[in-house]
Amino acid sequence: MSNRPVAFKNPFSRPWMSETGAAAAAGEKSKGLKGVVAGGITGGIEICITFPTEYVKTQLQLDEKGGSKKYTGIGDCIKKTVKSHGVFGLYRGLSVLIYGSIPKSAVRFGVFEQARLYMLTEDGTLSTTGKLACGLAAGVSEAIFAVTPMETVKVKFINDLRLEKPRFRGFFHGVRTIVREDGVGGLYKGVTATVMKQGSNQAIRFFVMESLRDWYKGGDRDKPVPKYIVALFGGIAGAASVFGNTPIDVVKTRMQGLEAAKYKNTWDCFIKTWKAEGPFAFYKGTVPRLSRVVFDVAITFTIYDSIMDLFNYVWK
Repeated sequence: MSNRPVAFKNPFSRPWMSETGAAAAAGEKSKGLKGVVAGGITGGIEICITFPTEYVKTQLQLDEKGGSKKYTGIGDCIKKTVKSHGVFGLYRGLSVLIYGSIPKSAVRFGVFEQARLYMLTEDGTLSTTGKLACGLAAGVSEAIFAVTPMETVKVKFINDLRLEKPRFRGFFHGVRTIVREDGVGGLYKGVTATVMKQGSNQAIRFFVMESLRDWYKGGDRDKPVPKYIVALFGGIAGAASVFGNTPIDVVKTRMQGLEAAKYKNTWDCFIKTWKAEGPFAFYKGTVPRLSRVVFDVAITFTIYDSIMDLFNYVWK
């Protein structure tokens, strides 16, 4: 047996690296941290722009058939909200998403960049499986660490506005009330549906986005992608995710509403919704969600790419 020492392979090394391999490896390793910071900044900017469409979508998904039905459509929801609560009524629950969107986006892009580092093939690209796996990892991580508690509080805030006498006086009062009444577990209502939603969301979005980037670059990894093209690709990725998982989003929303107690679990919510309202109930809010998500994902990837370009210039 040879006494030569065993050479351990550097997990960050890549055979496709140039002569400046060490510097390139350091740059690759820093992408995870850059992704966290850039993602957080992106999340804060994005939610301030797109929140009103999120509000309308959630209201329509919570609106069940019968005597309690309040809205006839998107325009009716906007009209009644503005009439009752003013224009800023469309921003009810924004503070919840501000607190949640920054860590959500930070986790999403940070995990994707880190997962991408380990899934790159020898030619420096992601395989089809790699794209889906990295997106899935990003979605599941954000669902567990940020999205579930944030979405639960957001939905309860918006649902609270539907009451004649809203109970929540602000973000922290609302959170204290929810925890006092339902325990910490109350913040994790619908966690299964949320993991399914976010996992499928990001798997679809990153797969489509990375595939379109590869198609545009045509094998040239260093070819820059103009920001308007990034926005276009982001919009396409967003639309694909909406049509792919809106039913999961509807179940998740109802599992997190103020009437969530009437459902035993995610599957029970699905069955009861199907029996009471039929299959089309699972596509409630699709139009406002589509308009929001296409715009949302387009500007998210554009902002993120712009911030990463800046970071790559000043953060060596």
